[in-house]
Amino acid sequence: MSSLLAFDSLYLVGTASFTVSGYLIGARKRFDLLGVAILALLTAIGGGMIRDALVARVPRIFLDASPLYIIFATLAFAWAIKLHRKNSGLLYKLFIVADSVGLVAFSIAGAQIGIEMGVNPFGVCMLGFVTAVGGGLVRDMMVNDVPFILHEDFYGTVSILVALLWYGLAGMKIGGAPAMWWLFICGLMLRLVAHSRELRLPRVK
Repeated sequence: MSSLLAFDSLYLVGTASFTVSGYLIGARKRFDLLGVAILALLTAIGGGMIRDALVARVPRIFLDASPLYIIFATLAFAWAIKLHRKNSGLLYKLFIVADSVGLVAFSIAGAQIGIEMGVNPFGVCMLGFVTAVGGGLVRDMMVNDVPFILHEDFYGTVSILVALLWYGLAGMKIGGAPAMWWLFICGLMLRLVAHSRELRLPRVK
């Protein structure tokens, strides 16, 4: 698999995953179909649009319709299997996994854009971070929930670590498709383990 194809695949995986997380939140809040669709759409593309606004470029979603196909196909599938009617415990676990997949995938995708633009490590980290958490931030604010980034300590931390590691791998000229998928899996496992064990950063007392 070429690096370009791998990055596109990762981007679409993240899009589908954030679509599921937005769908589940909308269903839990008992929104109507349009409300659920809007919430899922903004969760999936919000971070990328904020990132593109920061670097003064046309958002990808305005030039490439493939994310829209993925979003609406994912929504249609979730509705067809009545995903929102599953056991609440299962739905919570599914939400955590889907949100974590999107977080890690978009952290790498955003960091890669920073690398291609030639920005410094802080810029790479910031673009990866904004891409990963921006959609979830918009989602949570729209439904009047406390954003994950403010109360899940190992949520934003994972995004920052993944972006910095990707920058390091690219700097060592090993930022190809195998390294990308390796980092994706490691980042996802870190996020899931941190969540299951309730790992937290030290708090100010």
